[in-house]
Amino acid sequence: MTADPDTARSANRRDLEQGIERDFSRRMSYGDYLQLDRLLSAQHPLSDPPQHDELLFIVQHQTSELWLKLLIHELRSARALLAADELPQALKRLARVKHIQHTLTDQWSVLATLTPSEYAQIRPFLATSSGFQSAQYREVEFLLGNKNADMVEVFAHDPGARAELQQLLAEPSLYDEFARYLHRRGYAVPAAVLDRDVTQPYRQDDDLVSVFAEVYATPHEHWGVYETCEELVDVEDNFQQWRFRHLQVVQRTIGQRTGTGGSSGVHFLRRALDLTFFPELYAVRAQVG
Repeated sequence: MTADPDTARSANRRDLEQGIERDFSRRMSYGDYLQLDRLLSAQHPLSDPPQHDELLFIVQHQTSELWLKLLIHELRSARALLAADELPQALKRLARVKHIQHTLTDQWSVLATLTPSEYAQIRPFLATSSGFQSAQYREVEFLLGNKNADMVEVFAHDPGARAELQQLLAEPSLYDEFARYLHRRGYAVPAAVLDRDVTQPYRQDDDLVSVFAEVYATPHEHWGVYETCEELVDVEDNFQQWRFRHLQVVQRTIGQRTGTGGSSGVHFLRRALDLTFFPELYAVRAQVG
């Protein structure tokens, strides 16, 4: 028997349709597919006595790690697509990367609701744990070109994370693959860029700036490359916004105190704002027009 729609509306309810699945004893449910029993049981506050705001702190960082996992997935794919000369598909991946970055940055506004007094109640239970120790964050940095061999040893206690970072340290970054793509397309990419030691942080090459200057002088003749350059600038800009928002939240929460992981806190985070992934794409702007 079908319920009378007018009756349902007057009762302020929505009746279930006949075709909606109700019995999941032998079928996969939403919770089964997402393994929500594991996911939602992974929050274990340590404060004693229990502090209301610790769950916020845990969920904030766990969800960030999930988004970082997807970010790594997309960046790896974009890098592989560039290596295979599949530029349009790589650009699609970068478009998704940018949306993930926006989500990660927006999340800081939730943690910013934690006042210094509230954070002080849970800080002792963090012990020496710190976001600085996020292996996935370091993977993102390595993929984008901010290589630092010293960071690998921070994860000596975690063989899996250490091996992953060691591998990424030895592999070309996304920007390295873009330079190689340009070389295969006939652009005069300097040999110093193509043959560089990819385990080292990327440093600006003025001859590559000149290559990009030609692209920006006549973008209609180099549209795919021009678009990729701007997508990469967007990615770096988003990353810097994430860094700055992190700095702001830490500053409003703990001020100038040292971080739980032993860093100088705000001062250490501020120094990260000087790091760049794609320096030539910013340097070229002084030569446009």
